[in-house]
Amino acid sequence: MARAIDVFGYMDYRAFLRDYYADRKANGRGFSFRAFSKKAGLGSPNYLKLVMDGDRNLTTEMAERFALACGLKGDAAAFFCELVGFNQAKNTVERSEKYAKLTTFRKYRAAHQIELAQAAYHSNWFLPAIRELAARKDFRDDPGWIARTLYPEITVAEASMALEKLLELGLLVRREDGSLGQGTELVTTGDETLLVHVRSFHRTMITRSLDAMDQVPSDQRDISSLTLCLGPSGLKRFKERMQRFQNELLELSSLESDPQQVIQINFQLFPLSKRPSEGTEK
Repeated sequence: MARAIDVFGYMDYRAFLRDYYADRKANGRGFSFRAFSKKAGLGSPNYLKLVMDGDRNLTTEMAERFALACGLKGDAAAFFCELVGFNQAKNTVERSEKYAKLTTFRKYRAAHQIELAQAAYHSNWFLPAIRELAARKDFRDDPGWIARTLYPEITVAEASMALEKLLELGLLVRREDGSLGQGTELVTTGDETLLVHVRSFHRTMITRSLDAMDQVPSDQRDISSLTLCLGPSGLKRFKERMQRFQNELLELSSLESDPQQVIQINFQLFPLSKRPSEGTEK
């Protein structure tokens, strides 16, 4: 029977399972959590619900059983198992490795063209930097000049690759006079995302900020921090204010009449203590 739910369109295997269950429940007679467990050879009748709700993870063997019970075969079953590994990865390095495996599936690439373009843009820190560098009046379409102008410097080969990729993505465009310019005015990663390439980009830029403390004069940088105690509503307000502030800075940058230097601004907000509900006693 043809399936309406395409696993290649998902980045979260639990979301796929929820949609699969809802679809089968609405269109299949006698389908239930118990029926799924029987098909997957599971002892617990509500195991699917526990996984869908995030209360259970899947081992490699269980992922294969779930794929079979969902009617997935071939590349679709293999993709589902890789997706399980990606979602359950414990750190950014492991997520990057699992993500690379997901991108080897042709149907995944077809379903996620925009996301893959974003991945290419954030694959190296100097791609966004070169795109912004193109706003300078004295910008030169010369890989050698670009390589020397960036800080830290990159190789000429890296600069050539970056120009080709930015043109391919439409983030740099060739004007009528042959010069290069920005294809769009503003680019942002937006709110926090699960996409692994954005996490890797943030990690790289945070590392750059550590280097800047020792290598960049104080009049060209601003690195500061606040330590505060907030409640849930205060935390929500702070995140919203930070996001609005980022949008304000993007708008201000678009008003620059004579841009000369590419800068990086990082925003980090993270806990230094547990919430009362998380407990501190063992």
